[in-house]
Order: sequence, then structure tokens, then C-alpha cells
Amino acid sequence: MIAARRTPIRGVLFDKDGTLVDYDRTWRPTNWLVVRRLARGDEALARELLGLSGHDPVADRVAPHSVISAGTALELAELWGPRLGRRDLEAIAREIDAGFIEGAVANLTAVPELTETLVALREAGHLLGVATSDSEEAAHRTLEILGITEHFAFVCGYDSGHGGKPEPGMVRAFCGAVSLAPGAVAMVGDSHHDLLMGRAAGVGLNVGVLTGPAPAEDLAPHADLVLDDVRGLLPHLART
Repeated sequence: MIAARRTPIRGVLFDKDGTLVDYDRTWRPTNWLVVRRLARGDEALARELLGLSGHDPVADRVAPHSVISAGTALELAELWGPRLGRRDLEAIAREIDAGFIEGAVANLTAVPELTETLVALREAGHLLGVATSDSEEAAHRTLEILGITEHFAFVCGYDSGHGGKPEPGMVRAFCGAVSLAPGAVAMVGDSHHDLLMGRAAGVGLNVGVLTGPAPAEDLAPHADLVLDDVRGLLPHLART
């Protein structure tokens, strides 16, 4: 059981993919789209790119905390560039981002009862934000398609100027935007990158969710609480 806190939780900062968005249904087909485009029709190369990044092309499974699940487009470009015979990493990253946006739009699947959960959190007085390793443009596009933009006071991506996970910059930017101390914020994510970011920023509550690639045993050492999905968040906040 989590010890009582002196500062109540007033803000909730969510990761996007695997937290608000069902990871497997949205990102497995999207990853295939991106590597096939980069490989220019070379299926063997596309499968190799997937494998290098942590997406097993045979089992069609993504490894927890892999580059493709938790990294940025630029990190993928750095990984894939040599195999593609290319040095224009920023251009590759732009291609990756464009493919991610297109694929995510086509395959986008929210986690269960997402809108209802966000409405309930706001009605309880919580300020909400999104911090993703995806681009800020992709984050805004996702929220627009899901029809949930209005619920968020803050949205940032790896390219928003606050640094990347697991560094604390995104959390600090959220705190500044909504005028809350880190101790009044809950960080909610599906990977240890999210939870390590929360710890580095000194959040009041670190919450892992199981709607991404990582199992509970991977998240538990870094989390105050592990939930099946975000639906369990408000009942817990209400109890504590």
C-alpha cells in the first residue's frame, strides 16, 4: 500500500502509446508500414529493420522498452541509417514520423473507456497532459482523431524542446504549464522510460499500465502502482 501523501494529486501526465492508445492494435501494423517504405520494397530488409529495433518480425511481437516502442524517430534513424546505406538521419527521421502519423491514423485504437475516464478525471478536478516519445504533431493528431483534445491542458513530444524520456524535462514542462508542483502530479505510462522520467522529476505518484508491451514484473520496480489500464486510476486517486 502507498503511504499517505501530504500533497494531493491534482495533475495527471499520460504517456500516449500503450497508455491512451492500445499499443498492439495501433503500432504493430504501423511499424510494418514504416519499415516497408524505408526498405523500398525489399521485404527482407524491412524485416531486418524491424528486428534491429525490437519488433520480432516472425512472432510479430514488440519487446518491452525496445527502441521502436519507447524511442524517438531520430533514434530509429540512427539505428536504421547504416543498414539503409544512408547518412541523412534527419531526413530519415522525417520519413519515419510521416509514416508513423499515417499508420497510426489508419490503425488508431484507444484503450477501453478512454473518453469516459478522461471526463471523470477532469470532473474530479484533475489537470491532464500528454508526454510522448512520438512527435508533437502526431500527438495532437491522435488526440484530434480520438476526439479528446479538449481534455488536455498540455501536449508535448520528443521534438517539443523539453528533452526526451527518461529525463525529467517533459514532466517539468507540464508542471510549469499547469502551475503544479511535481509532488501534485501522477505520471502514467506503459514503459520504464515513463516511470523513470516520473521518478527523475519527483512526481507524487508513478503509475504503470499494462496496455503496452511491458509486463507487470517489468514495471513494478519503478512504479508505485500497476494497473490493467487507465480506468483504474480515478478509483485509486479517490481512495488515497
